[in-house]
Parts: sequence; structure tokens; C-alpha cells
Amino acid sequence: MTLEQELRDHAAADPAEARDLETIRAFVARHPDPFDRRIAEGHLTGSAVVLCESGDRVLLLHHRKLERWLQPGGHAEPGERSGPEVALREALEETGIAGLRLHPGPPLLLDVDVHPIPARRDEPAHAHLDLRYLVLAPRDAQPRRQEEESADLRYFGWDELAALGLDPGLRRALAKARTRLGC
Repeated sequence: MTLEQELRDHAAADPAEARDLETIRAFVARHPDPFDRRIAEGHLTGSAVVLCESGDRVLLLHHRKLERWLQPGGHAEPGERSGPEVALREALEETGIAGLRLHPGPPLLLDVDVHPIPARRDEPAHAHLDLRYLVLAPRDAQPRRQEEESADLRYFGWDELAALGLDPGLRRALAKARTRLGC
């Protein structure tokens, strides 16, 4: 399935996601390589909403630069043009868990979210147009934190998430993941 088909077939869960989906569709239509980090306004990113196989735990990282709990994910490497490919590679790099796999059921795309990234020393402010996929970790997989990326990396039970101050888009994606797995 092409990126355009994935986006065309995606059903937004709420008005905020509907706006973000239209923003992403328009962005993809304007840019032949929407994952290219050199695009001044922003670029597509790929994220993994990682749950253990049983569905009772969610893996989150405390992002060192943004100082908040997030799902694993990030930028495409040059030549990558697939959201699932980016999401899986980033999740492996950030968690160290071998054997991560995309949830097999359609639709593949779980959620979309557009969010601002503040300017830093070497990079102006821009937008991340995030494509989010449901990823399953093998039973008993133990994550290994990458110190340069995150201050913490761990599993949370569903009842622990409310205390983390997660942004609305991540809460929406997690709710969708939970529903999809029936847990």
C-alpha cells in the first residue's frame, strides 16, 4: 500500500486528528519526498505505539530534549519512504528490543499527529507530521535505554498512564491501540 493510500484510507478519531490528517495529506501532495528533513516547514516522521504481546503494558520513553513521555519514533534515514519502516527502525534503535513487529491487522496506520518542534541550536522550529503504527514487543522483552535519546524507558500498565501528563494525541493513539488489541 502506498503512503497516499494509507492516508486516504485512514479514519480520524476526532476533529483534531481530522485536521492533522488533512494537513499531512496536503503536505504529501506538495512534496515528492515528504520524509526529507531539509523541508523547512517540517517533515514526516514515523512512531511506534509499542505494547507487549499481551497488551497489558505500554512502552514509553522520557525524551531527553523534549522532557516528556513519548512513544518511540523519529526521523527517516535518507532513502526511507515508508512510515512502517521508519517506525520499526526507530523503535528498535530507541528500545533495543529485537523482534518488534507491526500489528498485522488492518488498518496498518493507527494514528496521525502534527506537532511543533521548538528551535534548537542547529535547527529552526518546524513541524513533525507523525505517522503512528501499533507495534508489538515479544513476551518478556526487556528494553535497553539509549542514553543520548531518553532519560528513562519503561513499561507502564494502563492504569499508570493518567499520571504521566501525556499529550492529547498520544492519549488518543494509546486508546486506539488498546481498542484494537481488545484489552
